[in-house]
Amino acid sequence: MSSDAAQLKELTQFLRDKNPQVRQIALANLLGQTPKGSPHRDIFYTGLRSGGLQDIQENDLIRDIKILCRDQLATAHDAFRALVNLSDNSLLVKSLSEPTFLEFLVSYILNPQAILADLASMLLSNLTATTSVCTAILYLKIQILPDEKSPLKWFPVHSRCGTCPAPVPYPSGGPKEVLALPLLVDAFVKAAPGVENQDLEKRTHKGDLHFLASVFANLSTIPAGRMFFLTPRSSDPFCDDVDLEYPLSKLLAFTEHKDTIRRGGVASTIKNCAFHAPAHRALLAGETEKVTVPPSTIAAPGIDILPYVLLPLAGPEEYDLEDQELLPSALQFLPPTKEREPDPVIRLTHVETLLLLCTTRWGRDYLRTHGVYEVIRTLHENEQVEKVSEHVERLVNLLKRDEGPETQKDGVELTEAAKFAESDDEDSRIEEI
Repeated sequence: MSSDAAQLKELTQFLRDKNPQVRQIALANLLGQTPKGSPHRDIFYTGLRSGGLQDIQENDLIRDIKILCRDQLATAHDAFRALVNLSDNSLLVKSLSEPTFLEFLVSYILNPQAILADLASMLLSNLTATTSVCTAILYLKIQILPDEKSPLKWFPVHSRCGTCPAPVPYPSGGPKEVLALPLLVDAFVKAAPGVENQDLEKRTHKGDLHFLASVFANLSTIPAGRMFFLTPRSSDPFCDDVDLEYPLSKLLAFTEHKDTIRRGGVASTIKNCAFHAPAHRALLAGETEKVTVPPSTIAAPGIDILPYVLLPLAGPEEYDLEDQELLPSALQFLPPTKEREPDPVIRLTHVETLLLLCTTRWGRDYLRTHGVYEVIRTLHENEQVEKVSEHVERLVNLLKRDEGPETQKDGVELTEAAKFAESDDEDSRIEEI
């Protein structure tokens, strides 16, 4: 072991020091070794073991950093950053997804007073790049207490820590266990309006929670995750008597959001849900029509994704009146200042969603009669990125071809196109800061 590594190793004992300043200084000096490529990064992975019949074994250093996520602001900030950087290692993912820490992480994100909720969301995004963590999040339950003084009307019990103190007076009554994922969707939606407000005291949520979009994108890569977004639920997570809605419908408004992470994650979630062909009718149906997603028999208003997929692909071009009438109402008479989605990866994602909707005859017919070709044609005329143009051409071929008896059922080439789009997904990338 080099002298530098030995000195860093000596610092680790001070992470448990009673003096908060000592803990903060020790962690600040270790933080620089957490990004990928750092010369002494291996000290964080020494002794880690998981897999097979072995129980998860974490080293003292990782255990200490997890505990420091609950410390005072400067220390907790560096602890979250360290774990975000280190979470690209599959051995560490096992340790960071153990139930106690996962419940703290999710509860912390849900608490509107959590100052470091964005770093916690980034960590959760990295962890859900692993299928086992996605499964854990889908079934995770957290404890909450009713709290009338909170904007949420409830308090996530395990969010309590140095940067997220418990309410005073502490809520009375016994805790209730609820599924965490519907609450994460609601928090993601509620945090969005406050993003423009730089005064944290006036915001409902201290964090922007943009990285939850990446969490949803990762969850929707597995069948159970897709079915969460495509299964009607009560719009109020605490009351089953209110109207049912598809969770995916809550995300649609953000396909035109100014933040690239939020836009891209939502676009990928929509695309991943489109892999489930039995959901195509529900995905395209309007809100006035109640539809089911087989095998479920529970009906809810249609999700109506088409305007939200097409709008980012549309520019300021004017259409002939005949073409205009085919378009969804949201795309009619767009202003001359309308701009297309600037990120080519997100544009490609939306085109791939349309390709997936073409894997059923019903979907192709619906797209033909709702102005998709007209929007895609102008996109193709203005597209500068070859990969996007190639996908647009494939989409045009599907929409403009003649349908006969041989195309009444889904073709093999369409299934292969869907598989290609799924394998080309870029949503499971690891973030590093």
